[in-house]
Amino acid sequence: MGNSGALEFRSLRCGQKIMQDFDIFELGDLALQCGRTLPAARLAYKTYGELAPDASNVILYPTSYGAQHFDTEWLIGRERVLDPGKWFIVIPNMFTNGLSTSPSNCAEECRLNNWPNISHVDNVGAQRRLLREVFQVERIALIYGWSMGAQQALHWGALYPDEVERICAVCGSAKTSPHNLVFLEGVKAALSGDPAWRDGWFEGKAERGLRAMGRVYAGWAMSHAFYRERLYEQFGVSTIEDYIVQFWEANFLRRDANDLLAQLGIWARSDISANKKYSNDLQAALGAIRARAIIMPGSTDLYFTTHDSNVEWDMMPNAEYRPIESKFGHRAGNPTHCKEDEAVLRRAVQDLLSR
Repeated sequence: MGNSGALEFRSLRCGQKIMQDFDIFELGDLALQCGRTLPAARLAYKTYGELAPDASNVILYPTSYGAQHFDTEWLIGRERVLDPGKWFIVIPNMFTNGLSTSPSNCAEECRLNNWPNISHVDNVGAQRRLLREVFQVERIALIYGWSMGAQQALHWGALYPDEVERICAVCGSAKTSPHNLVFLEGVKAALSGDPAWRDGWFEGKAERGLRAMGRVYAGWAMSHAFYRERLYEQFGVSTIEDYIVQFWEANFLRRDANDLLAQLGIWARSDISANKKYSNDLQAALGAIRARAIIMPGSTDLYFTTHDSNVEWDMMPNAEYRPIESKFGHRAGNPTHCKEDEAVLRRAVQDLLSR
């Protein structure tokens, strides 16, 4: 049995030090899908709202690439996408994100190029234990996920179809596509070009690699129209260079390079059928998802394209295909600076929860 305990974490955001309160679920030595064991595994999480007496109001909101819970909690609020006045919202931090067990905080035997190949099977298995052992929750009203969070949501639906009522999968995929893998290899090459890279491990701060990674990301994450129409000015900057430095380089400079590299591995391996239950039969895995779902690709997303999402949606029996018409590329699914895109997401969640 696991247990939880309060923990305070000091992080840097927007140039200011702020205290973040969250909880830790102690998983013990965790057997992984790859056959190895993650010693003294820990799952960091934060909750919002109140759990109903019958535990019927749970929304699970997994984290995305490079994000910790406070990066995405802006979406939670009375007038936002997820309403804590009605729902009990749980954000579990993905393994490798620097709060849950990660290369930057793991046991000594997992360091120095000995980090195991974590998968989303491991992530959702740990989340399932958290919900059952800490909150006595065995059925989830909604799993809402963006990007790698959407990957986790679809894994949940395939692996535990009787435990998930609804899924809102935003700008994500059931299986990482070949083109998406090429993008990930480019990011990996930019990051590992740093002088701190030594035989499969970063020794020290990889500032040059993190900045290069941010520049690669900036071109892929946002659309052609975003730059052509100077929509970056909505972020309070006047030039593309300022936008790249202040928002993309700065974003990754907050993080540990070994953590980010390990997360790239999880993303690359993401496939809801790559497990004993489905034996790489993607159609069977998608067809097994019983949850009522809305699949929401961004119309200009270069990672998870509308074509790929349409192909996957077509194999899901209870899913609606609802693209986000937006010029914000992949960030249409995390629209911190676009109220119109946020309204589209809020409407989708409301439609799901009203059924």
